[in-house]
Amino acid sequence: MRLLLDTHLLLWVASDRERLSPAAVALIEDEQNILSFSTISLLEVAIKYSLGRPHFQVDPSILRRGLLDNGYVELPVSGEHAVAVASLPPIHKDPFDRLLVAQAKVEGIALLSSDAAMADYGGVVRRV
Repeated sequence: MRLLLDTHLLLWVASDRERLSPAAVALIEDEQNILSFSTISLLEVAIKYSLGRPHFQVDPSILRRGLLDNGYVELPVSGEHAVAVASLPPIHKDPFDRLLVAQAKVEGIALLSSDAAMADYGGVVRRV
């Protein structure tokens, strides 16, 4: 199964694994799953890292290199992804999260998130 991890799950994978739920760990460690991260997550980390936000203390270049080195597939943001945001209901206000949902829908990938609001999109979003 192809999986796209939301930004917080990527941060937890990189530096705070004990925050991952058992369901998330099982999916992430299942070697049959193809794990992906979005360039939008890297942008979110870069912006919030540069602002000194406490939950974003991972250097985005180190995060990216670590994900790639561990077999994660980088999913670039396309115009199709950006346009798909317009068709989403206004469930979540965070533009980064909305773009992740749109990417998952366009690509047919399951989006893993711990965010209850994102889970309200249903369909491709899987709360773990």
